[in-house]
Formats: sequence, structure tokens, C-alpha cells
Amino acid sequence: MAIGIGTLVGSHGAVMGVAALFMGLIILKFFDEWLRYTLVASTRPILFQPIPDSHRTGIQSLVGGIAEPLSMGFTGVIILGVIGLCEALGFTNPDFQSQVFLILIVGAAVIWFGALLLLRSRYLNLLVLSAERGLLSVSDASLRVLKRAFIDQLEQPGREADKRSCIELLCHIDPRGVGEILAPMLPKLSPRLRRQSLEAMLEHPNPDYIEPVRHLITTQQLPEILAPALRYVWLTEESPNIEDLRAYLKPEVDPVVRGTAASLMLRKGNPREKAEATSALRQMLTHERERERVMGCRALGEANYLQALRLYIPALLQDESLRVRRAMLEAIGATHITEHYPSLLQALRYKSTRDAAGEALTRLGNDALPMLEAQAVDIYKPEILRNQAWQVMGNIGTSEALDRLMDNLLTTWGDTRRSILRILLKLFQETGLRRSQGIDAALDRLGRDGIEQLLNQELTFMGQVYAARIDLSEERVTGREAHLLRGALRDLQTDVIGRIFMLLRFISSPSAIQAAQVSLQGSASSRARGLEILDNALDIPSKRAILTVLDGRSHIDKIKSLGTWITYEPMKPSDRLRALLDLRYFLSDWALACCFHLARQQRWSVTPDHTLSCLKHPTGFVREAVLSYLSLASPAVLANLLPMMNYDPNPLVVAQARQLQSELNGQSHGADQPPDPQTLNPLPS
Repeated sequence: MAIGIGTLVGSHGAVMGVAALFMGLIILKFFDEWLRYTLVASTRPILFQPIPDSHRTGIQSLVGGIAEPLSMGFTGVIILGVIGLCEALGFTNPDFQSQVFLILIVGAAVIWFGALLLLRSRYLNLLVLSAERGLLSVSDASLRVLKRAFIDQLEQPGREADKRSCIELLCHIDPRGVGEILAPMLPKLSPRLRRQSLEAMLEHPNPDYIEPVRHLITTQQLPEILAPALRYVWLTEESPNIEDLRAYLKPEVDPVVRGTAASLMLRKGNPREKAEATSALRQMLTHERERERVMGCRALGEANYLQALRLYIPALLQDESLRVRRAMLEAIGATHITEHYPSLLQALRYKSTRDAAGEALTRLGNDALPMLEAQAVDIYKPEILRNQAWQVMGNIGTSEALDRLMDNLLTTWGDTRRSILRILLKLFQETGLRRSQGIDAALDRLGRDGIEQLLNQELTFMGQVYAARIDLSEERVTGREAHLLRGALRDLQTDVIGRIFMLLRFISSPSAIQAAQVSLQGSASSRARGLEILDNALDIPSKRAILTVLDGRSHIDKIKSLGTWITYEPMKPSDRLRALLDLRYFLSDWALACCFHLARQQRWSVTPDHTLSCLKHPTGFVREAVLSYLSLASPAVLANLLPMMNYDPNPLVVAQARQLQSELNGQSHGADQPPDPQTLNPLPS
């Protein structure tokens, strides 16, 4: 901005004739050099702080080495163009040309000022985003200079949203030192900013800043401000006077303040004072007004003495108010009430309470990991609950949580492996985890060899999928069921490719892998560019195989490229189907169901092990497909199984079992012709 001012001042020399113009150019050059190598050179690095480290150096080089020289050359071309235009139009008077240059310079300076103001208004948001992603630290910029900028931003008139972002940024880069800046400014801030500042200071209470907060209590304050102020004073003061809190326990006091006072008395009061606080909270928890119950639940989360109030927790978890249920879930996580941990897991199922339960479990930290892992690996639990359990483990983000994620990455398959990979990549890319965490933790835990081994597993399974698509092609097997199975195999192939790209981000540049993945979804030229990116980015033994799999070649060529991991031998379609069922733990639920539907339609035999194992599958439509197959392959075995299937948890399976039972009961003995023993292999009774 200083350069723009110098430009405006120096440009007035252009109206004083040729000599004055020459002197003006010298003055402009002096200001340009002076500001360029002092102010600009020292402040330019700060402007690049919001850019990720991996791109910052390249962009700085691009701006300094290419963009600036080009802009200077473009400016010279414009000057020559203006002179030539004036000469062509007959305006040869130097004074007139000077006036034209003056107008152009003033216009450029106005545009410059506008760009600076826009950059200034948006730059704070960029810094907040950088801090949230872990891209800004004390090593990146002087903390002292930033604090001075925060003070100026908060003291000067401006939008409240900008000031709120400024406080958020300060909490990210120096959470323990927020009181140094915010405490003296509390009287000057708006009520919303005052409350935000108190909540930020409560994360790390410091007795040095107690007086400005105590002053807020003595003056008339909104309940939302008085409550955190009370909490700050009583948590930082060495010997607070608990008697002062008794006045806030009266029913006419706002429930926000009353709940805070009661929770503080439960923390630091004597038995008599704790009894009074318990009585006040009991009235709040059983009050007919929703706000009273919500604030009572929040007060429970701030207390550490709940013996007499635990009786109300089950009823509050079933409260008709969603806000009350959410507040109770948060209180369970804050107070570590172990007997109600199952309620937190149950709340993960439902969209209305999912966020509150996830935050409560995240707050439990490592204590929640065993039960979260047990839920996540239980294939009979709902899919949404399992995915949320994995996500919460990622949100916890401790070394133990990451170790558990790594262990399950090695032993799981399909959607579960994809969920874990997505969580690990998100931890690295969006929250900016450093060494020993995120991708680095995966490499430390598994090693490059471990990642390559996972890639080899995916390529081996890909070879099995190609073999099935060849042996079950349209030329060899026809019908609707065969078409559905081929579609399921194509989906499996897409899933494998997606997991391969996720794994490649662990051992190659994530940005290059992402660019290649996007390019491969476009036109033929775009796919070629994507393959070229991968060819240059990958340095692993399986690179050739991966490139061939992603290329638009035939299935035969692709399976030949996978010869290191699988040897293809043509099979009869029925044998290939049984080979697929041998891989049932790697198949998707839909592909598994399609296998049984095709076996029934083609009257192919399936081994008893395949049938009985899939009859216990957690997905209902897979069990339906098995029952449908048994109704043709082995009615005798089906008759023995149907009574047990009447207790199936899936109502559709129960309905199908009853229908099959009715059909079997309605058939006369000996009326049906037995299945052809050459085509069917009935299960033993």
C-alpha cells in the first residue's frame, strides 16, 4: 500500500514537463527500490503462509521468477503502446501525453488499492484456514508480530465476523497465551465476542488474568457471559468463597448461571454445599421447561460429583426433547460415566444424535477405543454404526487409535479397508498431522514394504475378478442372473482401483496421484495423460501391472500383466463360480447374492460349506439368495432349516421362509420330481 501512495505522489511530476518528468521517474525509481528491498522483501513471505508447504516454494518461485518480470515487461509494452497510439492520433504534445500517463497511473493505483483492500479482508480467513489445517505455526511467522496484528484487528472498528475469526486464529496458534491479549480487551468487545473470548480462556485458565474477568461479574452481564466468567474465577482462584455462589442457586436466576454455580459447588464445596447444589440440579433435571433440563445436563458435564444424580440419567437419555438428549450425551462423555457408554454407541446410529455422541466418544479418548473397535469389526452391527465407529477412532487421533486403525487395515477388506484408508488420508490432508501421525504413522507402522504388500493383495484379487469376467462372459453364460453378476464384478473392479489409488498416496505424491485419478476418468487423451503422470510418479515393482490394469486393454492382456500374482487357467463357468465362492470374504454382498442366483438359474451345484456359511451372512438379501437356491437344490435340507429362519432378524427373510414353508407343506409327497443328480449336489441333512 505504501508503494501505491508513493506512486500517486510521484506521478504528479508528470505534469511539470519533460525535465520534471525525468526527475519524477528518478524519484519513483528511488521509492520503488527502497520499498522493494525493505518492506516488500520482508513482508512477502507472510503473504504465502496460507499456502501448503508442499506448494509454497513452487508458487513463490513462479511469482518471483516469472510473474513479476512478465508484469514489468507488460507494463513497458503498455507504455510504448500508449505513446504509439498518441502519435498515430496526432497528439504529439508532450503535455497531453503526460496527462494521459497521469490518468493511467492514477487508475492503476486505484486498482492496486482495491486489490490490497480485498487481499487484506480475505487474508485473515486464509490464516484461520491455515491454522486449522496445521499449516501455520510459530516457526512460520513471528508470534509477536501476529499478536500485535490481532490487537489492532480487535481494537479497530470492523466486522464482528473478522474479529471472531481473529480470536479463532489466536486459539489455534497460541492457545495458552490467549488470555494475554483477550483479558484486557474484554470490556471493549461485543457480548458475542466477550463470550467467545471467555470460552477460549477457559481452555487454559490463568490466575494472572482473573481481575478483568472478576470485573465482568461485578457488573451486570448477560447470563451467557456471567456463567463462563464465574467458572473462570472459581477455577483459577486458590481459595474462592463458595458462599458467594449460593445466591446464584435461587430459582429466579437464569438456568445457565444457576447450573454453572451448582456444578462449581459440586466441585469445591463441603458436604452441605454439595447437597444444596445437588438439590438445585435435581430440580433443573426434572423441570417441565426444556431449557432448564438442557442446562441441568450441561451442568452435570461440568461437575465431578454425580452420585445422587445418576438416577436421572436413563430418563434424560429417553427425554422427548432432542436438545436434552444431546446435552446428556455430552455430559456422559465429559464425566466418563462408564455404565452409560453403550448409550453413546447406540446414539451413533441415529442422525439426530450422531454428532453429539461422536464428540462425547472423542472426548473419552483412548478409553473409548476398545468398545469402538468392537463395534467397528462386528459384521452383524449396522453398517452406519460401524462406519461411525471407525470415524470416531480417527477423530480421537492418538497414537493408540492410529495403531488400531493400522492393525485393522491389514486384516480387513472391501468397504472396511476403504473406510480406514479414507480416514487416514483425511487425517493427513485436512488436519495437517505431522510426523508419526497420519500417512507418516502408516509408513512407520507398516513400512513401504507393507504398503506394497497391500497393493499386491489388491492386484491378486483384481486378477481373480478378471478371470471370472473371462470365464463368465456373455459368450459362455447368458441370462439376467449372469448379467447381474458381471455387473457386480465390474463394481468390484472399480472398488479395487479406488483402493489402489488410496494406497498409492502413501508412497507417492498425493497431488500427483489425485491428478492421475481425475485424468483417468476423462477422454482418451486425458486417460493417456493420467497414465503418463502415474508412470513418472510411481517407483514400485508393480508399476507396470498397475498401468496395464488402468489402460483400456482386453481382460486377457490385463490378466497376463498380473502373472506375478495369479496364474490364469480357463475353467468351466460352474467351476469358476465355485472358485468365486471360495473368495466369499472378499466379495461384496451383492456379488455374493448374484453367485447364488446364477447357480440356481443355471442349476449348478454349490458345496455345503459355501451354502451354510453364506446362510449366516449378516446381509439379509444374501440369506434370501441362499434360501432361493436351496429351494431348488435341496428341498429336504431347506425343510430342516426353515424353522430356524423364522427367527431371522430381517423381516424379508422371515417372509420368504414362511412362503417357502407354505410351498413345501402344500406339496404332496412324491409329486415333485427330484432334481437331476448330474446337475445338482444336494446338501446332506
